Amino acid sequence: MTSAARPLLLSNVRLPDGSPVSVPVVNGRIEAPGPNVAPPPGAAIEDGGGALLLPGFVEGHTHLDKSHWGRAWYRNEVGPNLVDRIENERAWRKAAGHDAGAQSLALARAFLAAGTTRLRSHVDIDTDAGLHYLEGVLETRHALRDVLDMQIVAFPQSGMLIRPGTEDLLGSALAAGADVLGALDPALIDGDPVGSLNATFALAKRYGKPIDIHLHEPGDIGAFTLKLLLDRVEATGMQGQVVVSHAFCLGALPEPQALLERIARLDVALLTSAPPSRPVPPLKRCREMGITIFGGNDGIRDTWTPYGVPDMLERAMLIGLRYDLRRDDDLAIAFDCVSAAAARGCGFADYGLHAGARADLVLVDAETIAHAVVARPRRKLVVSNGHVVARDGALTDLA
Repeated sequence: MTSAARPLLLSNVRLPDGSPVSVPVVNGRIEAPGPNVAPPPGAAIEDGGGALLLPGFVEGHTHLDKSHWGRAWYRNEVGPNLVDRIENERAWRKAAGHDAGAQSLALARAFLAAGTTRLRSHVDIDTDAGLHYLEGVLETRHALRDVLDMQIVAFPQSGMLIRPGTEDLLGSALAAGADVLGALDPALIDGDPVGSLNATFALAKRYGKPIDIHLHEPGDIGAFTLKLLLDRVEATGMQGQVVVSHAFCLGALPEPQALLERIARLDVALLTSAPPSRPVPPLKRCREMGITIFGGNDGIRDTWTPYGVPDMLERAMLIGLRYDLRRDDDLAIAFDCVSAAAARGCGFADYGLHAGARADLVLVDAETIAHAVVARPRRKLVVSNGHVVARDGALTDLA
């Protein structure tokens, strides 16, 4: 893999608004698109055949280190509770010698082939495995560094305060290259929402890192934890640096308006995988209030769930189904959740189809964005950071 991409011209493609354009790419960046653009000197020319041009997709929340992607079927016989799943996974990974490096690489490459060029992955940090899983995912990030922009979240899947030593391990993970500090259910897992949140925010401030917290806690318990979290965002000045993932409580409360107003004012982002079996934050209401809400797969083919594929167009479709999005303009919202909104929520810079943006481009044979979300056609071409990384769903030798 080389870090320098050859100049490129994508010709005969259509923008989402239907405009025919050619897109020049130099040094991994988009130059001014237009209908009659001359190829940059020395450029490779790719004829898009009138295909729809989309920006590279963004996976806002997954767990690359856990996946069994491409491996033998895992027989799931785990109990129904969150703690059952946590303990089962920890025991199985230890007994099976689960290779987080190999599995994260396999899943990351599958994401790339399907058009995902930027990705945020949570990686388990606990007192059984230490930084072992992180080390594997760091290897994957390094291997794909020229073609996949990956953020790593140091995530205490087994809890933090209830497992002494985890807090220090999280600090070591941030020092070793994790980009974001994770957290998990301060009330129901750690049993001390005040102490857990205090420790999380102190650690984030110490290392100068943003926070992405899993908040599965339901109803009034979740609302109580969320209020405490928002208090700490305001007190520590971390506006714009916190994501609340899942936030099931916002879909369960009879009237979440006061919480949503604070979330909007403090510029806290929300992540949803749009699960069919749990309450979800109100998508359109959040957007109307200026809250960044975006999408992700969560786990894919792991001990938690047999479901999921590394295709963000499919996740956009599932978001559309969960939120009853049927109109074409509503389906464009579903796509925004796995594109621009996800880039904004995760803090991926220079995103889009404009001049100066990083050249992350996907071609599909579809009439419109809505058509692409519903039909999920094979990716005709994927360009990441200016490199052609996939054709017709298959990776090139650059990935």
